[in-house]
Amino acid sequence: MDKKTRIIAIIAAVAASILIITSPSGSIVIPKPNSSSTGTDAVQVIATNLEKPWALTFGDGKIFFTEKVGKLRVIDNGVLVNDSVADFHVADINDAGLLGITTHPNFVNNHLMYVYYTYKEGDKLWNKVLQITESNNKIVDAKIILDKIPGAEFDDGGVIKFGPDKKLYIGTGDATDENTAQDLTSLSGKILRLNDDGSIPNDNPYPNSPVYSLGHRNPQGLAWDDQANLYETEEGPTKNDEINIIQKGKNYGWPSQECSGSKEYQDALSCYNISVEPAGIAYYGLEKLDFKNSLILTTLRGNILYQLSLHNGNITSQKIILDGLGRIREVGVGPDDYLYILTGNTDGKGFPDKTDDKLLRVVK
Repeated sequence: MDKKTRIIAIIAAVAASILIITSPSGSIVIPKPNSSSTGTDAVQVIATNLEKPWALTFGDGKIFFTEKVGKLRVIDNGVLVNDSVADFHVADINDAGLLGITTHPNFVNNHLMYVYYTYKEGDKLWNKVLQITESNNKIVDAKIILDKIPGAEFDDGGVIKFGPDKKLYIGTGDATDENTAQDLTSLSGKILRLNDDGSIPNDNPYPNSPVYSLGHRNPQGLAWDDQANLYETEEGPTKNDEINIIQKGKNYGWPSQECSGSKEYQDALSCYNISVEPAGIAYYGLEKLDFKNSLILTTLRGNILYQLSLHNGNITSQKIILDGLGRIREVGVGPDDYLYILTGNTDGKGFPDKTDDKLLRVVK
């Protein structure tokens, strides 16, 4: 174990020993921040021994997250509930499985959540988006709002988020058939945009189509800044990972272009020529942590949590926030204004320790 890893482990162990405290209704109940921190950002352990976690979301004081094996889990009152909210019959094969999750903007009142997962039908793999209703940490209703998104063992995309316009955005991979990314009749290799009931918004760029942008290989993360700019992370084939600003009706070039080079397609905002496997991304526009007006980027191959400072929609600098945790799958900004991250060491590509995977919180 290197020095930096030992420091992180010590901070996490100390933070994990702090007692659970109460908080106002609707906020997350978790360990109190460690005021005796050494001055660097501290890491608190919220949950351990997770199985292939992929995405997280927040709602009504709870943290919901997916495990790729098919389990939808919940942290309630600061405790990981043993029973799953729901168990889905998924095809957990490499990139496929139970992937993205998001809560409805009005979750407090309607308790609607949305999940994206891969399933097998005969000898074919498909992805679907399901709207589910939660009550007392259990699923009580479910409705398919989008189905027959092409699936494969690799490159399934899977990220889903609500935008500031209260529309549902879905990132789909090319499912290893790269030419479908340029085919407007295919749902793969796209950013899709739907109303919350699965209908197609009238102001989508292509009539009667959920397609919002095209030419994507394998979207992994979506985030909006306070100017409503939409940022997307995308894995390249072996290198040329991308961060893009997604614009309505634009073409991002895959498979003809990686990152930049042609006036016919949109250039990437940032390109990683040596692959870092970018995954989850979040925008931090708050004062509590020293990351204001930044994108927070997780990486799988890079094993690093990055701060990407923004100015007028451009990335001006890149700084390491954390490393030594192994693969980092997902990041979100909680209602308490702290960062929450999921590690991804049990996905078959990492080197898990005896307590992996983990849900962690980054605090001052």
